[in-house]
This record gives sequence, structure tokens and C-alpha cells, in this order.
Amino acid sequence: MEWITCIRKAIDYMEEHLEDNVSAQDVAEQVFMSSFFFQKGFSLMTGYGISEYIRNRRLYKAALDLQKTDEKIIDIALRYCYETPESFTKAFSRFHGASPSQVREGAPIKAFLPLKIEISIHGGNKMDYKIKTMTGFKMIGFSRVFDGETSYVEIPKFWDEIREKYANNVWKGNAPANAIEKAIVDNSIGEYGVCLDDICGGSGSFRYIIAGIYKGGEVPEGMTVCELPDFDWAIFDCYGPCPKALQDVNTKIFKEWMPGNPDFEFPGRANIEWYGEEDPSSPDYHSAIWIPVKKK
Repeated sequence: MEWITCIRKAIDYMEEHLEDNVSAQDVAEQVFMSSFFFQKGFSLMTGYGISEYIRNRRLYKAALDLQKTDEKIIDIALRYCYETPESFTKAFSRFHGASPSQVREGAPIKAFLPLKIEISIHGGNKMDYKIKTMTGFKMIGFSRVFDGETSYVEIPKFWDEIREKYANNVWKGNAPANAIEKAIVDNSIGEYGVCLDDICGGSGSFRYIIAGIYKGGEVPEGMTVCELPDFDWAIFDCYGPCPKALQDVNTKIFKEWMPGNPDFEFPGRANIEWYGEEDPSSPDYHSAIWIPVKKK
């Protein structure tokens, strides 16, 4: 199924189930796509996370119900999947800038209409990539779960934290002083950043690992090992200061390269960032993004 078609079908499904307790995983399953990739693509193309979109649509519909009916506030809250009047009132007031009671009395509301997805062609832009086939391999590193809606801000902070706590000594070229530093050196931890949708059940979150290719040996406490299966990878080179250059290319992949792609499907629940050894702030710093693909 083409990417644009997936987004449109997902929006239709969400509109039909605003009164049902559906998750991002449920939505992704309707379009036969990995929850991880679908949520990331939906967010980059529309500007909204799936959970955020559903929440905003429910709150708008609830406001219309308050204006047009005499139903009790608690009944409207339950209809739109809020377990208590308090949680409904808090979310409603934050979104509309007025409480349910105030809206019933005539306060203005914030409109949030269903999204309409249109294809926009940007002339002349060509994304260069290469396809690399790799047998399964393991990666080792420091792992943390992130919310997809805030990951562009929070992941760079995670790198700063790991650098400060564990890696500064050896990343400066000094000899390792403990088991963690030895594992960092032996496995070149920090060469890769790995995004995995393997533990979060379609919640809108994903696991990110500051990683290196695992070469065996001790796995110190505080580190994790993951195994990636056989994949063909589309590899996109990025040039420019990190993380902005890498994030810009990542956005273009999901907004321009994936939609309606005639050559590939996207079966994986992972993507990889590769980092070069130069100064990341350099204007010609080289990094790359790897996306698992399957030839149609």
C-alpha cells in the first residue's frame, strides 16, 4: 500500500473510531505497516502524533456535543474515552482554553477538523541512496525509551548524558579505565544510533540505543545487546553539522522519499543512524541514515 494511501486510510479509520479505545498500534495494523515506521511517518507528514491527533479530534467533537446537546458532561467524557470527569475537564480546558461548563455557557472553542492529505511535488529534489544487503548482526550500547513526539529534542540530550557519564575519557582517545569504557572501545559504541520498535507495543514510544556493532565479550551492567535480522538497507548520506543535517534528511525520507515509493516496501521495525569520526559540528560532517527496505 502506498504511503499516501496509508495515511488517508488511517485517518478514515481514526474518524470512524473516535468513540472507541483505539491505540496507535490498532491504527498501524489497519494499513499493514510497522507501528514504529507508521507513527514516525504520520508525525513528519502531518505535524501530529497519532495519539495527539485522536485526542484533538475527540476534544473538538466533545465541544460540539456540549454546544448542541444537553447531555451530562460525564456522559460526553465517557463517550470520548475519558475515565473520569476530572481528566476530561483538564484535557478539555488545556485544548480549548475554557472548561466544559464555560463552553456550554457560550465560550468559544478551538476547531480541529479532519486532516486532508494532498500530494505536493517539489521540483528537482533528488535523494541519493545506495542499497546494501546485510546478514543479521548484533549491536551493543546504552538504551532508553523515547516518545516519538519529543525525540528530536530528547535524544541529543541522551547523547550528552552518556558522553558525560561514561564515554568522555575514551572518546578523547584515552585508555579505558573500567569495564564500561572497555566495552565502548572494543565495540566502537557511539558509531551508531539505533531506533527500535520492539518493546513499546505501539504506544507512540520507541527504544533508542547509542550503539556499536557487538564483537563479543562482557556486556557490562547498564548496557544492552539487540539483534537485527537479515535486511536490505537503503543508506542515505548526510553532510553538515549533527544532529540538524541528519534530522533534516530523516524528515525528507519520510515526507518525500517514502510516500508513493514505486520500488520498495518498508518491512522493518528499526532504523539506524551512522556517525563519522570527524567533529560533529563541522559544516561537512558525514553521517548516514539506514532504512530497511524490501523490493516490490
